Amino acid sequence: MRKQTRFGFKANRRRHSSANYLYPKLWLPVRTPSVHIPSDPLTRRGPVTEAQTGEERSHGSSSAEKLLISVIIPAMNEQKTIGAVVREARHVHPHTEVIVVENGSSDRTAKAAKAAGARVLSFPQPLGHDIGRRIGAEAASGQVLLFLDGDIVIPCVRLKPFIQAIHAGADLALNDYHGPVDRTSVHPVVEAKHVLNILSNRADLGGASMTGIPHAISRKTLNKIGLKSLEKPPLFQAMTITSGLRVVTVRGIAVGKVNATRKKINGRDPLVDVVVQDHLDAIAWLTSHLGTRAGYTDLKRKRIRNEVRP
Repeated sequence: MRKQTRFGFKANRRRHSSANYLYPKLWLPVRTPSVHIPSDPLTRRGPVTEAQTGEERSHGSSSAEKLLISVIIPAMNEQKTIGAVVREARHVHPHTEVIVVENGSSDRTAKAAKAAGARVLSFPQPLGHDIGRRIGAEAASGQVLLFLDGDIVIPCVRLKPFIQAIHAGADLALNDYHGPVDRTSVHPVVEAKHVLNILSNRADLGGASMTGIPHAISRKTLNKIGLKSLEKPPLFQAMTITSGLRVVTVRGIAVGKVNATRKKINGRDPLVDVVVQDHLDAIAWLTSHLGTRAGYTDLKRKRIRNEVRP
């Protein structure tokens, strides 16, 4: 049975994950110990002068009051929703900076974000998928980094548990949303999320993924894994798990149901291939660091490898 703390994130691993809906008869062999990932420390920044807050800052001495939160929101042509996204983000904690990475917009996204109280980093050309998350994290000063999207408005009361999970000791807090898996044909992105978590020895996470929002990371995690990997969220997630950092899920927010439908090209969503490739890159990283079986043993089988028989 799953247990929850008062913050809503799961404190223990599930014996039977939602991944079993995809692979009901899957049996996992023994996993070897995880490898060590060398740390990549970042320079700690001083006090933030441009931090935008949603509440009056108190002068109490508790650790929660001293905690600085950075909310990072990539946005492109999101003038209709970005203001509401920023306003909710500003209220997740009394000490909050909201950073909007506006790239390649042809509308008033930047102006709307600034009017709502965000610090805006503008780029005239599109940066590419998830590049904005890395740029926002590089500019952030918080001990906790919360990642959102500019086109999905989530009430602050539903965002606070992600902050609380990190403050309580988690290193990565994921949205407990797994995507629909009860269909005859499972979406390739949903399937990729489940597969990566299985290979990462965290089948209990199901389809929870940094590919979706919201998710939060600690400054310690960012320092250890490094900024560059944020450009490929599945890779960052796999590296976080493998390094032994604590990954938890928070109450599910079904963002897939409110995510805007993208224009298809020749009947296909072009972003699907990008996201699936990110997962394949993460799997390639796992196998390069843990062996071709991603750390799972071959039991007693003695296979003839690297030989081609006629």
